[in-house]
Amino acid sequence: MQILLITGPGGAGTSTCAAAAAVRAARAGRRTVLLTRQRPPVTGLDGEPGLESVVVDPRAALERFWAGSVDRVSAVLPQLAPPPASSVVPVPGVAELALLAELARIEADLVVLDAGPVEAATGLVELPSTLRWWLARLVPPRVRTLAAVGRSAGVLGGAPGALGAAAVSALPALEGLLASSPLADPSRITAWFAALPRPGTAAELRTAATALALHGVRATAVLARVLPKLDGSPWAVLRGAEQEAALAELEEVAPVRRVPEAASAPADVDGVVALLPDGGPFAGNVRDGGAAPDSGTPYAAPERMAGGWRLSVPLPFAERSDVGLARWADDLVVHAGGRRRSLRLDPLLRRCTVTGGRLDRAGTADAVLEVTFVPDPQQWPADLLAAQERTG
Repeated sequence: MQILLITGPGGAGTSTCAAAAAVRAARAGRRTVLLTRQRPPVTGLDGEPGLESVVVDPRAALERFWAGSVDRVSAVLPQLAPPPASSVVPVPGVAELALLAELARIEADLVVLDAGPVEAATGLVELPSTLRWWLARLVPPRVRTLAAVGRSAGVLGGAPGALGAAAVSALPALEGLLASSPLADPSRITAWFAALPRPGTAAELRTAATALALHGVRATAVLARVLPKLDGSPWAVLRGAEQEAALAELEEVAPVRRVPEAASAPADVDGVVALLPDGGPFAGNVRDGGAAPDSGTPYAAPERMAGGWRLSVPLPFAERSDVGLARWADDLVVHAGGRRRSLRLDPLLRRCTVTGGRLDRAGTADAVLEVTFVPDPQQWPADLLAAQERTG
């Protein structure tokens, strides 16, 4: 299953573009699901062959989860009086969790994900790795082992011990959800930006492209809403020049597909599908009529170099002043695009020391962070270290 993630600045028509891509994919013969937080005001979506529309209601998802869990909570902590599902107040982040859970249940060739504004889309993409990081920090393997031993020996008495045992026993279900989520595999995801060609839009999308790339997701197209041909008035000339300048900047982010701005939003499926006709400047990035995305850009394996190894992390449009790098235990912590990700190093690099980091081709679409490593003598057997020095 592939995911086409569509996002953009607020008011850029993300939901309409997502509906257009979903309809075109379904008409090309792909089993398609349009996953969104709000149903687009387009008639005929439910009757389109091969297309299913799924609207995720975070409050309803939380109520279903609570209704299925409240009995277990009451059994563990009988002295508490949990509220009914209809009285539970959603916590921040529940919308992203609801989308994550819904994605794990979908079976389709393509999911067109109406991810909303850029900030929400980036948060959704980084959710699986972020949750895994926190689970590993808060409930490391030794804590799980102690909880399992204590539970089997009957030594976890009282409410705190029972609650801890219940929390640990619930971890496999959450980890299974994270492992099965398509969002955990960037090779399944690509991103399209929906945008209004105005000053400042390209800068915002460059930052978004960097943040998404930090999690292995590549932006392959910009759907730009353009004004129709204007008259020759001074206002129209200035507005047209501004639009063309903004489109040129957007072209540097990703290939631009011009979406004609109409007097009113398309109201039915034929209207929205006309927004994405066949062909276009980015036809090479799309298959099956314009809605089957290319793969994402997972990180490559470390490269052997003289005396050690090099790990390359693509960070398109990143500037040197905005990139941070740190080593913590077995993780490489990278900061870029206003976001932070902790990358778990493979067994080879965990036994090495970081010797440096360099952002090559900074500020361009090909910017890449190159991190170099050398063997740590304290963690390498003497014979292996000697062999490494001879072959290095």
